[in-house]
Amino acid sequence: MAGRRTPLARAGTLLAEVPVHRLLTPVLEALTGTPGLDPARLADVVVGNAAGGGGNLARLAVLEAGLPERLPGITVDRQCGSGLDAVVLACRLAQAGAGDLFVAGGAESISTAPVRGRRRPGGGVDFYHRAQHAPTEEGEAEPGDPEMGVAAETVAREAGVVRERQDEFALRSHRLALTALSRGAFDAELVPVRGPRGWVRADNGPRARLDARLLARFPPAFVPEGTVTAGNSCFDADGAAGVLVAARDAAADLEGAGARPSLAFVDAVTVGVDPRRLGLGAAMAAQSLLADLGLGISDIAAIEFNEAFAGQVLACTDRLGVGPVQLDTVLNTGGGALALGHAYGASGAVSVVRLLARAQLLPEGALCLALISSAGGIGTAALFETTMPRP
Repeated sequence: MAGRRTPLARAGTLLAEVPVHRLLTPVLEALTGTPGLDPARLADVVVGNAAGGGGNLARLAVLEAGLPERLPGITVDRQCGSGLDAVVLACRLAQAGAGDLFVAGGAESISTAPVRGRRRPGGGVDFYHRAQHAPTEEGEAEPGDPEMGVAAETVAREAGVVRERQDEFALRSHRLALTALSRGAFDAELVPVRGPRGWVRADNGPRARLDARLLARFPPAFVPEGTVTAGNSCFDADGAAGVLVAARDAAADLEGAGARPSLAFVDAVTVGVDPRRLGLGAAMAAQSLLADLGLGISDIAAIEFNEAFAGQVLACTDRLGVGPVQLDTVLNTGGGALALGHAYGASGAVSVVRLLARAQLLPEGALCLALISSAGGIGTAALFETTMPRP
């Protein structure tokens, strides 16, 4: 498995005029240029997308990238989990013998996503900002299909995650991301993207001037007297990410061509949870996955968890039993979406790309976990194991 991603840019900034298929295309070109890879062996391209206008984004990007016309491409939508579930689907296809090589990942251009509207009986249009994710009934004391921030407030409140912890975790994410940027930790995974204003080569989300005092000044963003603010919530981002998924024989061929330490897919679980508490989906999926495999959270050497909201992440890590030391050394060690941004359908694939980068510093057999929660009350957890090239 090899992985690449574009820089993540705040929506409306550096990548604002780049359509989603042109974010994905350079990722496909980089991955299919992996030494020893014969594009003729590719079986399919599996891509996650959440905010697009429909159609088959994967097929469009295949053609834009000049890949073989026979590749049909498939685009999946599991909202924020789309990119991670696309990777899992490709791994399952490889396991089942459906092909030797796949490219899988996700892409999102929130800046260019279409405006959504419903036709009225009389021919007019009612515009809306998001799709419905769960049933609702008039007069409900607790909305059945809450906004993401409202659901994050519920999860943080019920888990007892106070404002100070949320702000502290958000600041941690920015500081870790800034350190990673300064050390060039992202350089090997990044693919530059050419926009109307020139080449974009680095993430533009981390804020060097952010500190605890500034974070404390942010007002509640979703619920009066709440604890979830714009400062401890992620921001929307544009970007794409992908990985090369190889069956065992194909992986051995790539190793012979000089591949670096990589990841082997172990297993994954996706579960449904109460849509009012959708942020807990990742933790519940991880609990199920680890129980199935007879593992504990202390067995995991690296975790990449999409940071939609600090309170949600902390509620999940508390539920999983992630202790302070493991939180510092295992979880999102290069920062996360609080600093880098959340590119919806791409974010789960970004997590796998980050795990691949971290695998270079881990011993063989180390276990790596990717986690994400999705709208509608869904969580996905995917487990990988580090492998070394054969001599």
